[in-house]
Amino acid sequence: MKDLIEFIAKSLVDHPEEVIVKQSGGGSRTRIELSVNKDDMGRVIGKSGKVANSIRTLLKVAAEREGKQATLDVMEP
Repeated sequence: MKDLIEFIAKSLVDHPEEVIVKQSGGGSRTRIELSVNKDDMGRVIGKSGKVANSIRTLLKVAAEREGKQATLDVMEP
């Protein structure tokens, strides 16, 4: 799941080398933290949070396929 979020984020931003994805948690719950360059925050969040919500939906589907739950937090740089 971490690789999925990293791939999506790097595809969206102007500074892919500054994309940092951290995965924590264990068992059936996973927390993913996404950090990007401050200039790319708008691209990752999107208008009214639509892009971020779409990424969360993709993460949720990927997690459910593995029988897990996952949350995505977009962290400020």
